[in-house]
Amino acid sequence: MRTIFLRILAFVFLHLFLAIAIVNAADGPLLKPIQVASHTYFVQGLAEMGSSKNQNFISNAGFVVTPKGVVVIDALGSPALALNLIKEVQKVTSQKIVAVIVTHYHADHIYGLQEFKKIGAKIYAQNEGRNYLSSETAKQRLIASRIDFSPWVDKNTQLQAADIWIDQSYSLTVGGIDFKISRAGPAHAPEDLMINVPSEGVLFAGDLVFRGRIPFVGNADSKGWLSALDRIEGMSPKIVIPGHGSVSTNPVEDIQFTRVYLKYLRQSMSTAAVNMDPFEEAYKQTDWSEYEGMPLFRAANRMNAYNVYLSIQSE
Repeated sequence: MRTIFLRILAFVFLHLFLAIAIVNAADGPLLKPIQVASHTYFVQGLAEMGSSKNQNFISNAGFVVTPKGVVVIDALGSPALALNLIKEVQKVTSQKIVAVIVTHYHADHIYGLQEFKKIGAKIYAQNEGRNYLSSETAKQRLIASRIDFSPWVDKNTQLQAADIWIDQSYSLTVGGIDFKISRAGPAHAPEDLMINVPSEGVLFAGDLVFRGRIPFVGNADSKGWLSALDRIEGMSPKIVIPGHGSVSTNPVEDIQFTRVYLKYLRQSMSTAAVNMDPFEEAYKQTDWSEYEGMPLFRAANRMNAYNVYLSIQSE
């Protein structure tokens, strides 16, 4: 009887500890807005894989405060993170969040969208995002995320469609501040958007630009991605907020990391892909020493190279 009582007591204390941990984590100082221009802020995700421990906080999000409301760019990787971001915005301004612009429909950027929808924000995204939302890939990824990122992504987490679907370009003006939204994909993703805020001198590049970690290539169109980087450089922004990593105040120099990495992947895999030589041999023969010490090299580099190998064969 005493043994059963002790087991019950241990069970209760364990679940009480977990509940306290969840509350503390949800309220914890994971997000700290960094001001990069007069009215522009961003929060910087961690340079690691998404997990329950980090609430899937691995990507950046930003916001611009205007006299008529706040425009948010990307919604982070879980509803809990989105709620924390909303709280952080409220610490900066009393203005309501009126719009969220989605740079692309990858899980770490969109699982928080439902929380912004609940508070009345209008969601903007590129048309190709519809294909992702209706795909088996999106469905299976969400199922897996409910396990991998539990309890932060759970059965109540849903995929959220946009209110406004953008084709090639769209001009949004809120409180006298213009947001020049243009399609950049297919590049990192088919539905890539970049958001230029001329009055702030800021460009939100989404995952077209990575800093401080190995980029995630996935099923990217690497040729289109390189072209998109050229477009960003041609716009001459003073500040670029990447999808991952620290803000860039020297875009020409900082874009080079992503560009050089993509070109190196293509160069290293091209001959083997065209000649239909085995991928493993090409990968082993490539010198990865410049990148192997970087965060997420082991997690992403081999997959990146393989996806580029396959994509070159289909070009």
